[in-house]
Amino acid sequence: MVILRGGDGRRPSSKTLNHPDAASNRDDYATAKDGGYAVEEDEDTPLLLRSETASDRRRRDARAAELIQKHPKATSWRSYLWDTLDKSPEERRFLFKLDAVLLTFASLGYFIKYLDQININNAFVSGMKEDLGLYGNELNYMQAFWTVGYVIGEIPSNLLLTRVRPSIWIPACEVTWAVLTVFLALCTSTTQLYVLRFFIGIAESTFYPGMQYIIGSWYRKDELAKRSCIFHASGALGTMFSGYLMAGVYKLDGYRGFKGWQWLFIVDTAVSLPIAVAGFFFLPDLPEITRAFYLTPDDVALAQKRMQLEGRAQRSPYTRAKFAKIFKSWHIYLLTALFVFFNNGNGALGQPAMQLWLKSKGYSVEEINTIPTITAAITVVTTLIYAWTSDSVFRGERWPPIIFSGAVLIVVYTSFSAWDYIPDGWKWACFLMAGCGGGISGLTFAWAHEICGDDNEERALVTGSMNEMAYVVQVWLPLLVWQQVEAPRYIKGYVTMVFIAIAMIVTALVIRVLHHRERDRKLLFVGA
Repeated sequence: MVILRGGDGRRPSSKTLNHPDAASNRDDYATAKDGGYAVEEDEDTPLLLRSETASDRRRRDARAAELIQKHPKATSWRSYLWDTLDKSPEERRFLFKLDAVLLTFASLGYFIKYLDQININNAFVSGMKEDLGLYGNELNYMQAFWTVGYVIGEIPSNLLLTRVRPSIWIPACEVTWAVLTVFLALCTSTTQLYVLRFFIGIAESTFYPGMQYIIGSWYRKDELAKRSCIFHASGALGTMFSGYLMAGVYKLDGYRGFKGWQWLFIVDTAVSLPIAVAGFFFLPDLPEITRAFYLTPDDVALAQKRMQLEGRAQRSPYTRAKFAKIFKSWHIYLLTALFVFFNNGNGALGQPAMQLWLKSKGYSVEEINTIPTITAAITVVTTLIYAWTSDSVFRGERWPPIIFSGAVLIVVYTSFSAWDYIPDGWKWACFLMAGCGGGISGLTFAWAHEICGDDNEERALVTGSMNEMAYVVQVWLPLLVWQQVEAPRYIKGYVTMVFIAIAMIVTALVIRVLHHRERDRKLLFVGA
């Protein structure tokens, strides 16, 4: 934070400095320094700002404006492969550094988050069920306790990110869930499992919506879907790796007195902790408050100008009027509904449906854990296809891949609803095709960033609400339609998924109409 004082010790008036709603801390600092004010700096003041004058800032802004396209557009076929290839060399270098650090950390973080979230399913089908006597619906309850913790922590965490440095808050939560995960290996009762899963859920609640908020604070429309989807795809990679890891550590069964499924939790923590600690040093926060050592002052000016051209608002105070505006808009309700339908509309991925079916068919532990990773691989591939086509072929439109995904899920779950009447070969095909429905999360968040781009706090609240309400539904829905005792013939679950897929398609089409209408009104207002 920067505190500015004049020669008489008083703070300058709002007429002297830019109002905080309209300018960044950096502007206030530079203006005050040129105006002869003394500056008191604390540890929150970005190092990049401490020697900069207003003339330096104006020069950097002018240079940044020259380097950035006001309206990004493809000028050659290369940009369809990767969007930075048609940008200026300076912007390309900046994005290379940002991708190399932010996107890598986000992807690794989500990888370990999903690894530590989904490991309970792999452990359950690999001896945990028998060793702890979990023959009822205990798996459902373990998932429910995790979800309750996740729900409780999510929106408060995302709102906190608009006031606390993400480079402190997010890694601290990562370290917490990584440490708690290893204690799952020591559990001897369901009560211990439930308590640990609850607190792991709270710790993990900050990561996905928080990182989506940060990604949306750095990237422009032609870049956003690809980054959001690459980030999301790392979760599917976590699912795959968890299966391979369980197949590998199962061979350690009995080593040093631990069962194979216990070694899964131990190794998960060993993988997660180094990545979590790295976040304290590499996460760049937001453009207006970054103090990342790998970004130059020119990079920061470029980042801020990019967001200004994108209409992406900076942080401002929460007020009663702001909350009223947010909750009177359709944004928070329809975008939240869209993500609720996505997140709860592909239960064959969220539940160990395929694993339990394979187990009922007599497959080995290794096969039960590795064969379902094919579905996760399909999710990764289709996620990237959705991202690239949305940014290029569909010219930034997010709804076409969402409609396609919903249509595939209708086919899959309509087929599963006739479980007793379809051959095993078609069941195999449907379990694999279900992977096509798991890759649109990044698109829904990219859409939310664009729709809510002119209000930073709305963007944080809406993206937090999307994930929050999705998991609120996930607390109780599996207990009704995905009961462990009915596996793998989840008829109620499969039928429910058909209706959710239909609802997702309808919601996406309604959002498209309202967004286009809202965008046209803004263009008319600007033109007037």
